[in-house]
Amino acid sequence: MTAPETQYGHLDESAIPGTVHLVDLEGVIKGKHAATSQLKDVVLVPAPSSDPDDPLNWSPKRKWLSTVSQSVYTLMVGIASAAIYSVLVPISEDTGLTLADLNAGTGYMFLLFGWGCLFWQALALQYGKRPVYLFSMLATLGIMIWVPHATSNGAWIGSKILQGFVGAPIESLVEISIADIYYTHERGKFMGLYAFTLAGSNFLAPVLAGFINDGQGWQWVMYWCAIFLAIGFVFCFLFMEETNYDRAPIETVETSEPSPGISTPEGEFQSSSDPEKTSALGSPEPITETLAGTIDDKPKTYFQKLALLDKKRDFHLFRMMVRPLLFFSLPSVVYAGFSYGSNLIWFNVLNGTASLILGGAPYNFSSSMVGLTYLSPLIGVAVGSFYSGVIGDRVVLWLARRNKGILEPEHRLWLFSLSLILIPGSLILWGVGAAHHIHWFGLVFAMGVIAASNSIGIQLSVSYCIDSYKDLSGEAMVTVIIIRNTMSFAIGYGVTPWVTNMGYQNAFILAAFAGLAQVTTFLAVVTWGKSWRDMTKARFYRYVKEGSDVGVTH
Repeated sequence: MTAPETQYGHLDESAIPGTVHLVDLEGVIKGKHAATSQLKDVVLVPAPSSDPDDPLNWSPKRKWLSTVSQSVYTLMVGIASAAIYSVLVPISEDTGLTLADLNAGTGYMFLLFGWGCLFWQALALQYGKRPVYLFSMLATLGIMIWVPHATSNGAWIGSKILQGFVGAPIESLVEISIADIYYTHERGKFMGLYAFTLAGSNFLAPVLAGFINDGQGWQWVMYWCAIFLAIGFVFCFLFMEETNYDRAPIETVETSEPSPGISTPEGEFQSSSDPEKTSALGSPEPITETLAGTIDDKPKTYFQKLALLDKKRDFHLFRMMVRPLLFFSLPSVVYAGFSYGSNLIWFNVLNGTASLILGGAPYNFSSSMVGLTYLSPLIGVAVGSFYSGVIGDRVVLWLARRNKGILEPEHRLWLFSLSLILIPGSLILWGVGAAHHIHWFGLVFAMGVIAASNSIGIQLSVSYCIDSYKDLSGEAMVTVIIIRNTMSFAIGYGVTPWVTNMGYQNAFILAAFAGLAQVTTFLAVVTWGKSWRDMTKARFYRYVKEGSDVGVTH
């Protein structure tokens, strides 16, 4: 049967999606290798083109500027979404809205953070990521100015729904931008940075909001969020570049003439456009010439980088909006969403009970002091992000070398081993400790550990999805976020009555065992994940071909 053809060549349907030859132990793989001496045997995955404006070819400075811009976006929109947590009581007293009304609004906001990705992700792939980032910040800025005047229940719910919709790119677009500019072997640490800014913004916001409320009132909490967003918008307008780039799917096999500088041995009829899929046949020396790719010797000028639209593509927006719903049929994507959502649940539990526990007897913390305790989660997020990102990249390379140079996406999931201790231990310390009125430092320490496990869950879940289906990651991440935020929306309504009716001790012992059961599922994925990807590869290649037809190859 003839392999499906794309504009770049033919898809090798025998390849298992996500399984890549990352480490060239014998020095026989075609294609570029990492430049550093410590990583000289690491193959660059995906293969870069010869275009200086290919994000994979950007200079370290240019890549870091893009990463900083993405972090600024995440931080500003994240702070705006979480700033109200420590000022719900003042808002309720001033507007007459009940806490149930206010919490319902935030619940709808996070639900739209997930489902809004269907629209924004498709728009970003169609017209460019840069304009979506900029509009998202500008629209969120306008909503934050409106929120202090949304004093009726309908206006409050409406403002939160709109905030969730326009802020949705924070959930799924940054991860894909990181995958656009970094190779597989270095992607983990930058995913860790994203996890730090995303989770960190949610823990930093209550600290800032508590003190702003004490000094200027809750309305100025929203106005300061608008000011931060304005600063972020100007920064990103000046320095954020477009990262969309059309490249061949990883599993593409070229059938055209060989690229200049590459010698094709007799009898070798095909070469992979991504060299980690194919070793050189009859060529003992590593060849570091770039294979197929767009060649453009003239890099963009600064003003060209400021363009608000990507290159023109055929209009397939509505078709791209529907495609993420098809990926519920891919087990690895569904697991990534479940893993992400089930780790985020403990963040919701922490936010839903922090004021109840620390603001009540015997601790009696003020609102600003409750906000100050969120410095502990900030430290926890930093530690967790370093572990899953920087250390995680080294662990993955070590496991790939042990596996004859072959990287499986499931290798990264072994880092969940630490969560087997962190999640149940921190939940017991937090809930049972509160029930027995232990010293406040024990509770604050537990907050930090819960946050660390949260950032580990974010990074590993996102990385697993992208590593498994890099060619579909722009849309598969939407599926992941829909699952995650729907779970978060559901648990948001149940936290307070669950803890109130069961009591802290029983509720958090149950939570600890539920958390342990949830994180243990990674062992099943490590065992059977590759077979799942193998069984569904025909479906995967059909989606990749369809993606190529609609221009989603970046």
